[in-house]
Amino acid sequence: MPGLDLVDYSPQHPSPSPRLPSASNVILVDNYDSFTWNVYQYFVLEGATVTVYRNDQVTLESLIASEPTQLVISPGPGHPDSDAGISSESIRYFSGKIPVLGVCMGEQCIFSVFGGRVDVTGEILHGKTSPLRHDSKGVYAGLPQDLPVTRYHSLAGTHASLPDCLEVSSWIASGPDGGKGIIMGVRHKEFLVEGVQFHPESILTAEGRCMLKNFLKMKGGTWAENAQNTFISERPGGSNGTLETNGVTKSQLSQSRQESILERIYAHGRKAVETQKLIPSLRPSDLQASYDLNLSPPQISFPQRLKMSPYSLALMAEIKRASPSKGPIAMSACAPAQARKYASAGASVISILTEPEWFKGSIEDLRAVRQSLEGFPDRPAILRKEFIFDEYQILEARLAGADTILLIVKMLCQSDLGRLYAYSQSLGMEPLVEVNTIEEMEIATQLGAQVIGVNNRNLTNFDVDLDNTSRLMSKVPDGTTVCALSGISGPQDVQAYQNNRVRAVLVGEALMRAADTASFVSTLLGGSDDLGQTHLKPGVLVKICGTRTAEAAEVAIDAGADLIGVILVEGRKRYVSREQGLTISKVVHQKQKPRRRPGSANGLKSSSRAIDYFEHTSSFLRNPDRALLVGVFQNQPLSYILEQIALLQLDIVQLHGSEPIELASSIPVPVIRRFSPDDKKMATRGYHAVPLLDSAVGGTGKALPIESVSNALTLDQGLRIVLAGGLDADNVDTAVRQLQPFGSQLLAVDVSSGVEQDGVQSHDMIRQFIAKVRQLER
Repeated sequence: MPGLDLVDYSPQHPSPSPRLPSASNVILVDNYDSFTWNVYQYFVLEGATVTVYRNDQVTLESLIASEPTQLVISPGPGHPDSDAGISSESIRYFSGKIPVLGVCMGEQCIFSVFGGRVDVTGEILHGKTSPLRHDSKGVYAGLPQDLPVTRYHSLAGTHASLPDCLEVSSWIASGPDGGKGIIMGVRHKEFLVEGVQFHPESILTAEGRCMLKNFLKMKGGTWAENAQNTFISERPGGSNGTLETNGVTKSQLSQSRQESILERIYAHGRKAVETQKLIPSLRPSDLQASYDLNLSPPQISFPQRLKMSPYSLALMAEIKRASPSKGPIAMSACAPAQARKYASAGASVISILTEPEWFKGSIEDLRAVRQSLEGFPDRPAILRKEFIFDEYQILEARLAGADTILLIVKMLCQSDLGRLYAYSQSLGMEPLVEVNTIEEMEIATQLGAQVIGVNNRNLTNFDVDLDNTSRLMSKVPDGTTVCALSGISGPQDVQAYQNNRVRAVLVGEALMRAADTASFVSTLLGGSDDLGQTHLKPGVLVKICGTRTAEAAEVAIDAGADLIGVILVEGRKRYVSREQGLTISKVVHQKQKPRRRPGSANGLKSSSRAIDYFEHTSSFLRNPDRALLVGVFQNQPLSYILEQIALLQLDIVQLHGSEPIELASSIPVPVIRRFSPDDKKMATRGYHAVPLLDSAVGGTGKALPIESVSNALTLDQGLRIVLAGGLDADNVDTAVRQLQPFGSQLLAVDVSSGVEQDGVQSHDMIRQFIAKVRQLER
């Protein structure tokens, strides 16, 4: 082919364009190439704000934190698999979230990242211009064919290895029929990712600035999101005169591009499930064997839990790190910590997105959430929100602790929907059946679904229509619970649902972004920030331990002690015999303790809000009528502990040795267990009622550093503790005051040697100690 006349297409004394709001933070990764400056210059001239990073001098975490509007990967020497530094990793992360452009090696990185092979072309080109053929879409919108473009490369993506998710967007014409020769550009079929093998920033490339200008106007992470934008030239289409976007009518683009998002999620999920089924220990037979052994956590009724809410509408609070439409939302979110916030704020259901690629979740998130709520009275129901198409996923969810799963009518044929619905019910889980249209609502009602979720987001084009739920209510049979899903961000979005039989709302992104979860929920649903809480300040309990006589027990009770501890460990100096124990027990069970002032009552208030395990179990240590008898044990057999409970009518058992935490499950009364302040196991829910913080053996008079206690309470605000170790009448008020910022987290103080004189309990010292604590309540 005859060579083209060389023309200088560079901007001659250019005037910069106004700043582009859509390109306010372009990140340009430099692969150590001199052309990076030219790329930078063209973008800045088009109104972009650009920051350049060398490919080995920035981390992915830093790029994520910078929240770029677009990502551009520069040209560079070498091979994309070995010489591009952070380039490929950044493409992999940002694809589907923001517009991505690769130039020369950047295009090769895109080709490689999505599974293609970059190989030698058989010719080495350096500053050569060639006529470019293109598909008139994306960066080529509105441009003529056979544009002269500048090429500097010896490598290119190969046609034979072109990934299914990519399409060739430009090429060098080859042969007499002008067929597709060497690939000059690729475009992701779903994500807003484009690559050009040539150099649009070269002075010998025609329309290079126009190509980059087209890119800068792109928004979002998918082509679907751009179907409604006008960044691409609109020109008359076929004979019917419909407007085309990049050579495709908007309706065609909307349908083909957007439907394939669901198709891609489905295809990826099916492949992942089939692969997982082959792993020993995760095979369907392995899961079934575990289920048959009753290893799935206890479950609650999803429909019934929706009917228990402190609000007029039940809250389904969602844990969602990212989404296809919004990209990253809260990538660093800790799922179990978020779940506890939701439970305390009054959520009836916690929805966990477990899809890993687009939503950045996992089944391990669900498992951790379920464990974090262990022992919570009236805990929220756990929903596995996933694109479910196989019984395997449902059984996996049940074993991880789910109470319900999501079935999406749009994704399933009616026979599959019915089969999966019945299987879920067979595991004790009533599914949430999701619909978006009248036709889908009819399918769900015919199925007999007890709980139907109306998705206000159209899964085809991701448009949100908050009126969608209200429009479909006329098709809902009486007795069916309806939940409004998606697009809810504030109280104005839920007002319409209050009076049209909608029972619950699902909120995800807005909750994940909320600075104060409880305040956001109360504003959203019209409740109070301190919902379910008492306004009375509960007093600090007093435990007198090491009691050896009935007289000392009586003095302690008269002075206002709440708990009387007896040592039942033979060989310890405070050990009480059978006879001593029986006389002390008789006094404790028969003697009425003095009435406390109203403000020091327990103050627990009935509410359908889930409360933390320790908030609930701490109430076991309070009795308004009499003191409670605590038997203290250390590394003794369970049979001996049970014998002493029956003999002495122990109200509470205290384990003060190295007993396994799970031993508490075999003891029929509440358990106090000793820990050191730095022992993380103290916060384990579901076993001991309250941890007691003390030195290694107790009764030594050695004080604990308050700073270490404060650290433990700061790390877990649901924790309640009994403070022991070196307390006496002279220091207990100081210790309690130092922990006052933690409020009710300090449940009780425990004293033993601090009320003894010459190894014997002093009645006066007992009275003085209790008086000092009670003075703090005034």
